[in-house]
Amino acid sequence: MPSTPAVLIPARRAATRLPDKLLLAEHGEPLIATVARRAALAYGPQAVLVCADDPALIEAVRPTGIAARLTSPHHASGTERIAEAAATLPQAVVVNVQGDEPEIDPAHIRLVAELLERHPWAGMATLAVPAGPEAQASPHQVKVVIGNEGRALWFTRAPAPWDREAGGPAARTHRHLGIYAYRREVLLGYAALPRTPLEDLERLEQLRALANGIGIVVAVVERAAPGIDTRADYEAFLARWRAHAAAQDRAP
Repeated sequence: MPSTPAVLIPARRAATRLPDKLLLAEHGEPLIATVARRAALAYGPQAVLVCADDPALIEAVRPTGIAARLTSPHHASGTERIAEAAATLPQAVVVNVQGDEPEIDPAHIRLVAELLERHPWAGMATLAVPAGPEAQASPHQVKVVIGNEGRALWFTRAPAPWDREAGGPAARTHRHLGIYAYRREVLLGYAALPRTPLEDLERLEQLRALANGIGIVVAVVERAAPGIDTRADYEAFLARWRAHAAAQDRAP
């Protein structure tokens, strides 16, 4: 099998908080095209495939020269969507990059894939960043509890871990990032596993893996660029994009 991972980007057109967000183009091109270009910095454009549920997303990516494929509109998750595409690909490792992260660090894509090389026991790999009280207080920021060798022990929306002596959440925690690497056979089998009660309670798909004994290795990185969920997120991205463009124009 090819040694270079496949970098798959699940792209769903519907978005409740920011309609058609992957097609927003006020920064000069559709957002999904920017994500694809950014992901291509990890292993090259030939490694990237956008897995879309709508022809408009395919057309949005076309000018980049990066491959895009139409997948079933009936998938319940991005994992199912990329599994459909991965079943036709030869790569032994598949990296899942979310379609709303136009500033993702290419080094993070390489790191999450390398984790599977370093840890033969792991079927999946992911990343986290150090976090504190704000993350502990927010059910929208998923926490991961990490054991020896970077092994993920638990993912939760609740405060974790708990400081018994202090009688409350620990001052420091780790916030989970939504990037994954899968061994191909794990991805194909994982998408076929039934939902679990823990997954349904927390609305966290990765708990299906833990409930079925699939090891997940986690690396902690210093920082990560924000994704885009709301109009305010996109406005903040536009400001950073314009500032970066202005800085390039001033450079000698």
